[in-house]
Order: sequence, then C-alpha cells, then structure tokens
Amino acid sequence: MITANIETNFGKISFKLLPDLAPETVRNFEKLAKDGFYDGTLFHRVIPGFMIQGGDPNTKTDNKSSWGMGGPGYNVKAEFSSRSHLRGIVSMARAQDPDSAGSQFFIVTTDSTFLDRQYTVFGEVTEGMEVADKIVNLQRDGNDCPLEKAQMTRVTVE
Repeated sequence: MITANIETNFGKISFKLLPDLAPETVRNFEKLAKDGFYDGTLFHRVIPGFMIQGGDPNTKTDNKSSWGMGGPGYNVKAEFSSRSHLRGIVSMARAQDPDSAGSQFFIVTTDSTFLDRQYTVFGEVTEGMEVADKIVNLQRDGNDCPLEKAQMTRVTVE
C-alpha cells in the first residue's frame, strides 16, 4: 500500500493511494509530492458539508485572485471509476473539461455521490479526518477561501 502524508499546521492527514482505480493520477501525485511541489501550498477552498481543496502552486503567493487557477503546467487525463465520493475520498479537482486536472485535489468531508463518475478518485483517507474537519470548518470569505491559512507544510509518499 502506498500512503501519502499531508502535514498541515492543523495536524496530519494520511491517505492510501489507489493505483488500481487511477494509475496515471496516482503516478502524477507521487511525482509531484516527491518533487516537493505541494510543500507550502494551501487548502484554498473549503466548503462545510462538502470538501477541502488544495494543491495549487499559486497559493504560495499572496495574490488570492490567482488561487484555484494554478497547476503543474500540464493536464492529466480523467480516470473515472465506480468508486463513490464518500467521506474521506481524495479526488482530483478540475475545470469544465474532464481532462483538465493537474495538481489540485480535494478531500470529501461529507458524502458527495453527485460527483461520482465525473471526477477521478485516487485516494482514501486512513487517518486524520479530524484534521480535514477542522480545516473545512474554518471561517471563510465569499469565495470559500479560509480566513486562516491551512498550509500543507510537507507532503510525502511512502
């Protein structure tokens, strides 16, 4: 089992990667994590009763208007599966085009089956959901951006 660990200023979230469901997405996430791509990025979008989203390199700057727009400079093809978006699922964020994911991902904090077969599921939280719950309940602005920084200080894969 391959485990990803996200160390945040609120605690650690660990999740198992699911290469059987999304091999290319898992490969991409592993590469980005090993390259330190995620280190210092923020969970820039939190919606209570839904999810927390992060993985945008633009969040390393103070230009909030660019948050949610960044990526690694390339896209990863969607890998839809029958795995349902239940609490604890880790899935790729994307724009309208299903093949527009790159580095941004989200952790589902409340069952969200309406996302099924539309987003690429590639992980499942094994510990630290209480950390995701703290982050999803942070006070936020009108763009669902937390008022307090929720930083991924270090992301590793083992």
